[in-house]
Amino acid sequence: MRKTMKIILLKHVPELGDENDIKDVSNGYARNFLIPKGLAEEATEQKITELEAQKKKRAKDAEVDLTKTEELVQKLEGQMVEISAKASEEGTLYAAISPAKIATALKDKGFEVRKDQVEAEHIKELGEHELLINLDHGLEARITLIINSE
Repeated sequence: MRKTMKIILLKHVPELGDENDIKDVSNGYARNFLIPKGLAEEATEQKITELEAQKKKRAKDAEVDLTKTEELVQKLEGQMVEISAKASEEGTLYAAISPAKIATALKDKGFEVRKDQVEAEHIKELGEHELLINLDHGLEARITLIINSE
């Protein structure tokens, strides 16, 4: 009888490995702990083949996503976005411009940007503001936000 079993980890297991790792562990550890707790499954030939296909698909999807993000950076870089807001005589805004409002203005111009990607505090003054957009894959783009008085 085999004393070890080949398993595929379904979740991160400290000191053993990460999700989708293939490991050799003792039979007892696999059958009495890992498999019943839903942390692993037995690594059959079919499961290993499926896992490798999934890894290839994820790698290809990540490559496509990176290409799309690079294109977005090129289009976004140097863009000027205008937002109108009510302000006092001194140029102080009555309501701050939030990252969510900036993301909405970018969406209106055709750029898919989430509010958590806009690196800005709440802006409270009229004028031009240089902003950094932090996109996926560690890519960045600089835009100019112009806030006009209504």
